[in-house]
Amino acid sequence: MARNTARAGPGTSVHLTETCEADQPHLLIHVATTPAPESDVSMTEVIQADLQEAQMLPSQHLLDTGYINADVLASSQHRFGIEVVSPAHPDVKWQANTNQGIDASQFVIDWEHKQATCPQGKTSVSWTPTFDPRHHEVIKIRFSTKDCQVCPVVSLCTSSKSRAPRRLVSVRPQHQYEALQAARKLQATKEFSEQYALRQGIEATISEASARLWLASLSLYWPGQDPSPASWHSCSYQHGSRGCMVRWRRTRSHTCFGFPEALRCRLAGFPNSVKSGYEPR
Repeated sequence: MARNTARAGPGTSVHLTETCEADQPHLLIHVATTPAPESDVSMTEVIQADLQEAQMLPSQHLLDTGYINADVLASSQHRFGIEVVSPAHPDVKWQANTNQGIDASQFVIDWEHKQATCPQGKTSVSWTPTFDPRHHEVIKIRFSTKDCQVCPVVSLCTSSKSRAPRRLVSVRPQHQYEALQAARKLQATKEFSEQYALRQGIEATISEASARLWLASLSLYWPGQDPSPASWHSCSYQHGSRGCMVRWRRTRSHTCFGFPEALRCRLAGFPNSVKSGYEPR
Protein backbone atom coordinates (compact mmCIF):
# COMPACT_ATOMS: atom_id res chain seq x y z
CA MET A 1 0.00 0.00 0.00
CA ALA A 2 1.11 3.55 -0.67
CA ARG A 3 0.39 6.73 1.23
CA ASN A 4 0.67 10.41 0.41
CA THR A 5 -0.66 13.81 1.39
CA ALA A 6 -2.28 16.64 -0.52
CA ARG A 7 -3.01 20.07 0.85
CA ALA A 8 -6.73 20.75 0.91
CA GLY A 9 -6.91 24.50 1.18
CA PRO A 10 -5.22 26.78 3.68
CA GLY A 11 -6.23 24.79 6.77
CA THR A 12 -6.48 21.10 5.89
CA SER A 13 -4.35 18.18 4.65
CA VAL A 14 -5.76 15.06 2.99
CA HIS A 15 -4.01 11.71 3.56
CA LEU A 16 -4.69 9.02 0.95
CA THR A 17 -3.93 5.30 1.18
CA GLU A 18 -4.01 3.26 -2.03
CA THR A 19 -3.33 -0.37 -2.90
CA CYS A 20 -0.41 -0.85 -5.28
CA GLU A 21 -0.26 -4.52 -6.30
CA ALA A 22 1.36 -4.70 -9.72
CA ASP A 23 -1.25 -7.11 -11.12
CA GLN A 24 -4.36 -5.61 -9.51
CA PRO A 25 -6.33 -2.36 -9.88
CA HIS A 26 -5.13 0.39 -7.55
CA LEU A 27 -7.89 1.29 -5.11
CA LEU A 28 -8.17 4.02 -2.52
CA ILE A 29 -8.96 2.29 0.76
CA HIS A 30 -8.46 5.04 3.32
CA VAL A 31 -8.91 8.80 3.37
CA ALA A 32 -8.20 11.03 6.34
CA THR A 33 -8.07 14.77 6.83
CA THR A 34 -6.15 16.74 9.45
CA PRO A 35 -5.47 20.39 10.24
CA ALA A 36 -2.57 21.48 8.01
CA PRO A 37 -0.17 22.23 10.89
CA GLU A 38 -0.35 18.61 12.08
CA SER A 39 2.69 16.64 10.96
CA ASP A 40 2.30 13.75 8.52
CA VAL A 41 4.20 11.37 10.79
CA SER A 42 1.59 11.79 13.52
CA MET A 43 -0.97 10.14 11.22
CA THR A 44 0.96 6.99 10.31
CA GLU A 45 0.05 4.86 13.33
CA VAL A 46 -3.48 6.28 13.35
CA ILE A 47 -4.13 5.09 9.81
CA GLN A 48 -2.41 1.76 10.35
CA ALA A 49 -4.69 1.22 13.35
CA ASP A 50 -7.71 2.06 11.16
CA LEU A 51 -6.55 -0.47 8.56
CA GLN A 52 -6.09 -3.08 11.27
CA GLU A 53 -9.61 -2.50 12.54
CA ALA A 54 -10.89 -2.88 8.99
CA GLN A 55 -8.82 -6.07 8.56
CA MET A 56 -6.96 -4.49 5.65
CA LEU A 57 -3.41 -4.31 6.99
CA PRO A 58 -0.76 -4.57 4.25
CA SER A 59 2.40 -6.63 4.54
CA GLN A 60 4.35 -3.67 3.18
CA HIS A 61 3.56 0.03 3.56
CA LEU A 62 5.22 2.36 1.06
CA LEU A 63 5.45 5.80 2.65
CA ASP A 64 6.76 9.24 1.88
CA THR A 65 9.68 10.22 4.14
CA GLY A 66 7.46 12.70 5.96
CA TYR A 67 5.42 9.82 7.37
CA ILE A 68 8.25 8.03 9.13
CA ASN A 69 10.70 8.34 11.96
CA ALA A 70 12.57 5.77 14.02
CA ASP A 71 9.55 5.22 16.27
CA VAL A 72 7.23 4.54 13.30
CA LEU A 73 9.71 2.14 11.71
CA ALA A 74 9.90 0.12 14.92
CA SER A 75 6.25 0.24 15.99
CA SER A 76 4.89 -0.63 12.52
CA GLN A 77 6.72 -3.95 12.62
CA HIS A 78 6.23 -4.64 16.33
CA ARG A 79 2.60 -3.56 16.69
CA PHE A 80 1.13 -4.27 13.26
CA GLY A 81 3.59 -6.66 11.57
CA ILE A 82 4.03 -4.19 8.71
CA GLU A 83 7.29 -3.70 6.83
CA VAL A 84 7.63 0.03 6.15
CA VAL A 85 9.37 0.84 2.87
CA SER A 86 10.48 4.46 2.78
CA PRO A 87 13.60 6.57 2.38
CA ALA A 88 14.87 7.01 5.93
CA HIS A 89 15.89 10.37 7.31
CA PRO A 90 19.67 10.67 6.92
CA ASP A 91 22.11 11.15 9.76
CA VAL A 92 22.74 14.90 9.62
CA LYS A 93 25.66 14.96 12.04
CA TRP A 94 28.92 16.13 10.50
CA GLN A 95 30.67 12.79 11.09
CA ALA A 96 28.21 11.08 8.74
CA ASN A 97 28.71 13.71 6.04
CA THR A 98 32.51 14.01 6.06
CA ASN A 99 35.02 11.77 4.32
CA GLN A 100 36.33 9.22 6.82
CA GLY A 101 34.13 10.68 9.58
CA ILE A 102 33.27 8.24 12.38
CA ASP A 103 29.48 8.31 12.69
CA ALA A 104 27.26 6.51 15.19
CA SER A 105 26.66 3.52 12.90
CA GLN A 106 30.34 2.55 13.25
CA PHE A 107 30.05 1.97 16.99
CA VAL A 108 29.25 -1.52 18.23
CA ILE A 109 26.49 -1.28 20.84
CA ASP A 110 26.04 -3.90 23.55
CA TRP A 111 22.44 -3.28 24.57
CA GLU A 112 22.44 -5.92 27.27
CA HIS A 113 25.42 -4.47 29.12
CA LYS A 114 24.62 -0.86 28.16
CA GLN A 115 27.98 -0.17 26.63
CA ALA A 116 29.37 0.85 23.25
CA THR A 117 32.73 0.15 21.59
CA CYS A 118 34.29 2.63 19.16
CA PRO A 119 36.17 1.62 15.97
CA GLN A 120 39.44 1.96 17.90
CA GLY A 121 38.31 -0.67 20.40
CA LYS A 122 37.65 1.64 23.36
CA THR A 123 34.51 1.14 25.45
CA SER A 124 32.16 3.80 26.74
CA VAL A 125 32.10 4.93 30.36
CA SER A 126 28.52 6.17 30.74
CA TRP A 127 25.06 5.32 29.39
CA THR A 128 22.30 7.88 30.05
CA PRO A 129 18.68 7.49 28.87
CA THR A 130 17.10 10.91 28.34
CA PHE A 131 15.04 12.94 25.84
CA ASP A 132 16.18 15.14 22.96
CA PRO A 133 14.82 18.67 22.34
CA ARG A 134 11.93 17.17 20.32
CA HIS A 135 10.96 14.92 23.24
CA HIS A 136 12.16 11.72 21.57
CA GLU A 137 13.74 9.03 23.71
CA VAL A 138 17.51 8.89 23.25
CA ILE A 139 20.50 7.32 24.95
CA LYS A 140 23.61 9.44 25.42
CA ILE A 141 26.79 7.35 25.42
CA ARG A 142 30.00 8.99 26.58
CA PHE A 143 33.58 7.85 26.18
CA SER A 144 36.55 8.48 28.44
CA THR A 145 38.49 11.72 28.00
CA LYS A 146 41.61 9.71 28.74
CA ASP A 147 40.99 7.39 25.79
CA CYS A 148 39.84 10.09 23.38
CA GLN A 149 42.66 12.52 24.20
CA VAL A 150 45.33 10.16 22.87
CA CYS A 151 43.25 8.65 20.04
CA PRO A 152 44.96 9.01 16.62
CA VAL A 153 41.63 9.62 14.86
CA VAL A 154 40.00 11.92 17.41
CA SER A 155 39.63 14.68 14.78
CA LEU A 156 37.39 12.36 12.75
CA CYS A 157 35.26 11.62 15.80
CA THR A 158 34.71 14.92 17.60
CA SER A 159 35.11 18.58 16.72
CA SER A 160 35.67 19.59 20.34
CA LYS A 161 38.53 22.06 20.86
CA SER A 162 38.81 21.19 24.52
CA ARG A 163 42.12 20.07 25.97
CA ALA A 164 40.36 16.86 26.94
CA PRO A 165 37.96 16.05 24.09
CA ARG A 166 35.75 13.01 24.22
CA ARG A 167 33.09 11.48 22.04
CA LEU A 168 29.40 11.67 22.89
CA VAL A 169 27.11 9.41 20.83
CA SER A 170 23.33 9.84 20.91
CA VAL A 171 21.24 6.90 19.74
CA ARG A 172 17.58 5.88 19.90
CA PRO A 173 16.39 2.95 22.07
CA GLN A 174 17.34 -0.45 20.67
CA HIS A 175 14.28 -1.30 18.55
CA GLN A 176 14.16 2.17 17.03
CA TYR A 177 17.91 2.32 16.44
CA GLU A 178 18.03 -1.06 14.73
CA ALA A 179 14.97 -0.30 12.58
CA LEU A 180 16.46 3.04 11.47
CA GLN A 181 19.85 1.53 10.63
CA ALA A 182 18.21 -1.28 8.66
CA ALA A 183 16.11 1.21 6.69
CA ARG A 184 19.17 3.30 5.83
CA LYS A 185 21.02 0.23 4.58
CA LEU A 186 18.03 -1.02 2.59
CA GLN A 187 17.50 2.22 0.71
CA ALA A 188 20.95 1.91 -0.86
CA THR A 189 19.97 -1.36 -2.58
CA LYS A 190 18.44 -2.11 -5.97
CA GLU A 191 15.71 -4.10 -4.20
CA PHE A 192 14.56 -0.95 -2.42
CA SER A 193 14.44 1.05 -5.67
CA GLU A 194 12.26 -1.59 -7.29
CA GLN A 195 9.90 -1.80 -4.30
CA TYR A 196 9.59 1.93 -3.84
CA ALA A 197 8.88 2.50 -7.53
CA LEU A 198 5.39 1.08 -6.89
CA ARG A 199 4.63 4.24 -4.93
CA GLN A 200 4.40 6.28 -8.10
CA GLY A 201 0.74 5.23 -8.31
CA ILE A 202 -0.26 7.32 -5.28
CA GLU A 203 1.68 10.26 -6.68
CA ALA A 204 -0.47 10.02 -9.81
CA THR A 205 -3.58 9.85 -7.63
CA ILE A 206 -2.57 13.03 -5.80
CA SER A 207 -1.89 14.77 -9.11
CA GLU A 208 -5.25 13.67 -10.50
CA ALA A 209 -7.04 14.68 -7.33
CA SER A 210 -5.44 18.10 -7.29
CA ALA A 211 -6.33 18.72 -10.90
CA ARG A 212 -9.84 17.25 -11.02
CA LEU A 213 -11.28 17.12 -7.55
CA TRP A 214 -10.27 20.55 -6.34
CA LEU A 215 -9.06 19.21 -3.02
CA ALA A 216 -9.17 22.75 -1.73
CA SER A 217 -12.91 22.14 -1.49
CA LEU A 218 -12.89 18.54 -0.28
CA SER A 219 -14.32 17.68 3.11
CA LEU A 220 -15.48 14.50 4.84
CA TYR A 221 -18.13 14.03 7.48
CA TRP A 222 -20.49 11.41 8.91
CA PRO A 223 -24.27 11.46 8.64
CA GLY A 224 -25.55 13.31 11.68
CA GLN A 225 -22.23 15.07 12.22
CA ASP A 226 -22.19 18.85 12.09
CA PRO A 227 -21.06 19.54 8.49
CA SER A 228 -19.71 22.98 9.37
CA PRO A 229 -16.19 23.68 8.13
CA ALA A 230 -14.83 23.54 11.69
CA SER A 231 -15.81 19.88 12.00
CA TRP A 232 -14.84 18.61 8.53
CA HIS A 233 -11.22 17.89 9.37
CA SER A 234 -12.09 15.45 12.17
CA CYS A 235 -13.49 12.61 10.07
CA SER A 236 -11.63 9.73 8.42
CA TYR A 237 -12.89 6.97 6.16
CA GLN A 238 -13.55 3.53 7.65
CA HIS A 239 -13.79 0.46 5.44
CA GLY A 240 -17.25 -1.03 5.16
CA SER A 241 -19.13 2.06 6.29
CA ARG A 242 -21.64 3.01 3.61
CA GLY A 243 -22.55 6.06 5.71
CA CYS A 244 -19.31 7.90 5.06
CA MET A 245 -20.09 10.90 2.88
CA VAL A 246 -17.76 12.85 0.68
CA ARG A 247 -18.81 16.35 -0.20
CA TRP A 248 -17.58 17.69 -3.53
CA ARG A 249 -18.18 21.32 -4.43
CA ARG A 250 -17.11 20.77 -7.99
CA THR A 251 -19.82 18.93 -9.92
CA ARG A 252 -19.13 15.62 -11.65
CA SER A 253 -15.47 15.63 -10.63
CA HIS A 254 -15.88 12.40 -8.65
CA THR A 255 -16.74 10.47 -11.81
CA CYS A 256 -13.06 10.60 -12.82
CA PHE A 257 -12.17 7.97 -10.20
CA GLY A 258 -12.94 4.27 -9.98
CA PHE A 259 -13.47 4.18 -6.21
CA PRO A 260 -13.91 0.77 -4.55
CA GLU A 261 -17.44 -0.10 -3.47
CA ALA A 262 -16.81 0.76 0.18
CA LEU A 263 -15.65 4.25 -0.72
CA ARG A 264 -18.43 5.27 -3.11
CA CYS A 265 -20.37 8.31 -2.05
CA ARG A 266 -23.95 8.23 -0.92
CA LEU A 267 -25.32 11.37 -2.48
CA ALA A 268 -29.07 11.07 -1.88
CA GLY A 269 -29.11 13.99 0.55
CA PHE A 270 -27.06 16.31 -1.62
CA PRO A 271 -28.33 19.18 -3.79
CA ASN A 272 -28.98 18.30 -7.41
CA SER A 273 -26.18 20.60 -8.47
CA VAL A 274 -23.75 18.33 -6.61
CA LYS A 275 -25.29 15.02 -7.67
CA SER A 276 -24.87 15.96 -11.34
CA GLY A 277 -26.89 12.98 -12.44
CA TYR A 278 -24.50 10.41 -10.90
CA GLU A 279 -25.81 8.06 -8.23
CA PRO A 280 -23.48 5.28 -6.98
CA ARG A 281 -24.98 1.85 -6.71
